[in-house]
Amino acid sequence: MKVMMTNGTVDFLQKLQQKHPEANMLVMENANGGLAYYEGNNDDLFEEERVYETVDQVGELKPDGYVVMNNIPVTDEGRPIFEDRFKNRKGNIEGMPGFTALRILRPLQSSTYVVLTQWEDANSFQNWKSSQAFEQAHQNTDAHKRDRPSFSAGPAYVTQYNLVKPH
Repeated sequence: MKVMMTNGTVDFLQKLQQKHPEANMLVMENANGGLAYYEGNNDDLFEEERVYETVDQVGELKPDGYVVMNNIPVTDEGRPIFEDRFKNRKGNIEGMPGFTALRILRPLQSSTYVVLTQWEDANSFQNWKSSQAFEQAHQNTDAHKRDRPSFSAGPAYVTQYNLVKPH
């Protein structure tokens, strides 16, 4: 499945959402502005977008909740290693209270993958981060080592959003 994202003001993105009600577009915001997220095959929604392919997915994204995106730059040679690691993950996150959905997104125009998780609220995400399930899911990964993983093309960063209910 194809995924597209674009940034803008929340007001602008909500107008796009209203213009394309069939698209099931999600609009979210944080302190830096708005983000529109779309899964599907409509290439005419955004003028400037980041395009991804879905590597793995769990659950259905909902129009309300809390979204965390781990943005991970990956080398060309490291793509198979990175994707295999996520395809063979332990699946501990699915059983966490408040978990809604997961998307592993392969970039088509850059080197930065996105690991998107959706939660009922920010507390659900914090509970996951402090859980034994989180520790078990990450215990044998390079993420707990000082050195960057072999597939790394630069430092990863996290963005967090609250979904904005449609008008």
